Amino acid sequence: MALDFLAGCAGGVAGVLVGHPFDTVKVRLQVQSVEKPQYRGTLRCFEAIIKQEGVLGLYRGLGSPLLGLTFINALVFGVQGNTLRALGRDSPLNQFLAGAAAGAIQCVICCPMELAKTRLQLQEAGPARTYRGPLDCLAQIYRQEGLRGVNRGMASTLLRETPSFGVYFLTYDVLTRALGCEPGDRLLVPKLLLAGGTSGIASWLSTYPVDVVKSRLQADGLQGAPRYRGIVDCVQQSYRAEGWRVFTRGLASTLLRAFPVNAATFATVTVVLSYARGEEARLEGDAGSAALAQPSSL
Repeated sequence: MALDFLAGCAGGVAGVLVGHPFDTVKVRLQVQSVEKPQYRGTLRCFEAIIKQEGVLGLYRGLGSPLLGLTFINALVFGVQGNTLRALGRDSPLNQFLAGAAAGAIQCVICCPMELAKTRLQLQEAGPARTYRGPLDCLAQIYRQEGLRGVNRGMASTLLRETPSFGVYFLTYDVLTRALGCEPGDRLLVPKLLLAGGTSGIASWLSTYPVDVVKSRLQADGLQGAPRYRGIVDCVQQSYRAEGWRVFTRGLASTLLRAFPVNAATFATVTVVLSYARGEEARLEGDAGSAALAQPSSL
């Protein structure tokens, strides 16, 4: 169990460092005004942020996911591995159920973390900024809105994370088996990167419209009076104002981010688990237990 959490931590750090610039672009595209859009697409958004704020502007709000996602990945891979063991049989259905359970449990941390990240990514640069960091952001929200404010977007986060993590682990398991990811294969790392990246894309595609709603709810009231009364009202207002395409806004930057982030995450987790268990096997003199440790079949 300790190895599950350790490998998850390592994968979380790798994924955040690779993917945070894409996430900053995604959030800004999702919440910009339709009447006066600031950015005209993913590449234009990248260019504008770098030109106006420098490269570090792409890493604004990094502290929150770096702290949060490191622990979240540890929790996700730990819960998924233990749930799969508790279910007793490594089947596609159990892969989905174990992943969904991990996704639901991590929402307790994920929702406040993403709230802080969203607020930090959207605030103006300079000395007049509202929040000094993720903890200050959450502290201010708590003082103004209480515990309910800190957990704003929890329902939409649950609706997004529960099925998407089921798809995430199921896809990875199917692909690693289909690609024949075995110890000693000289193409093992590229295969793991391909399986992990594709799993991330499948996961995001399965629930992306819910993510747009979550981002809008968490950013609501930051630049003016609140507009939405809840999930259904946000969906209705967004659809009336912008049509169905609003629920795909920021999708290009999300998919660009999903492949490298999840490739790095899953490959790091699998390599750490394989190395650690290989060391255990060497110390115990049991070469048979040094097989490839896939996070999908712990």
